[in-house]
Amino acid sequence: MNMTPYENLTPDVILDAVESVGLRCSGSLLALNSYENRVYQVGIEDTTPMIAKFYRPGRWSDETILEEHQFALELTAHEIPVVAPWKSANEEALHHHAGYRFALFPRWGGWALELDRLEQLAWMGRFIGRLHAVGASRKFLHRPTLDIQTRGYDSYHFLLENNFIPEHLKENYCRTVETVLKNVEQRFRDAGKLDTIRLHGDMHPGNVLWNNVGPHIVDLDDCMSGPAIQDIWMMLSGSETEVEVQLDHILRGYREFHDFNSRELQLIEPLRTLRMLQYSAWIARRWDDPAFPPSFPWFNTSAYWQEQLIHLRNQIEM
Repeated sequence: MNMTPYENLTPDVILDAVESVGLRCSGSLLALNSYENRVYQVGIEDTTPMIAKFYRPGRWSDETILEEHQFALELTAHEIPVVAPWKSANEEALHHHAGYRFALFPRWGGWALELDRLEQLAWMGRFIGRLHAVGASRKFLHRPTLDIQTRGYDSYHFLLENNFIPEHLKENYCRTVETVLKNVEQRFRDAGKLDTIRLHGDMHPGNVLWNNVGPHIVDLDDCMSGPAIQDIWMMLSGSETEVEVQLDHILRGYREFHDFNSRELQLIEPLRTLRMLQYSAWIARRWDDPAFPPSFPWFNTSAYWQEQLIHLRNQIEM
């Protein structure tokens, strides 16, 4: 794997890529915050800027990216506010230039979702319910499916086999992770057979923008198949009482547009646990990328792994 995947993605290459699909660049270029891909606001002559997203080489196949685009366009066709990719004159949304794959998106503005405003959570419930109603209408063929093996065990084994866990914590860390993953497996078994639908997959507040007409999502890069609760639980925060109130507002809005299986509620803490393991492994897998150590200076320190150990032990209690 190329550990410096974007070393050749110079400003000239970026602008040439955009112009290769028939647009005329004004010369302005602004890098936007993104770790996994590279995203830029590119000035376009005589019109508003476009957002250019250069996919990380080797991460997704063309088929998975095209399925992301198809999902976004399908949601847009149902008037669900998603920023869908721009299509060129030959009706293509995925483009290739100088060894990179990229897509262009219209620029949408907005501000952060306010989780303490219950009316916004109810609106988010309706929004996710509408998204899931479309998501349940057909299946992904190429996108990943959320499972314990990939998010949990594969993440754990990568961290262990690549010596990210400090030696003095390894025994406790292994015992804790193996215990918590057994608990996760049991909780999934207790939930029984659940519907697997197309999801946003990473519906945390940072992936939602709000404007005068309500919420919209700007990125489907992690869309996947899985249980509906995956797109809901990351909206919850605070005390147990606060979470209950938030969840009530979200689900009341959600159920206006799509059924919700209450058995999925017991997966909230298991899914949180899997995300914790996956997040650590994600940074670890990218640690040789020069952009990552400066962006995550606290990672791969003894203090970080001690903190993770505490959080995982808390998850066993949860």
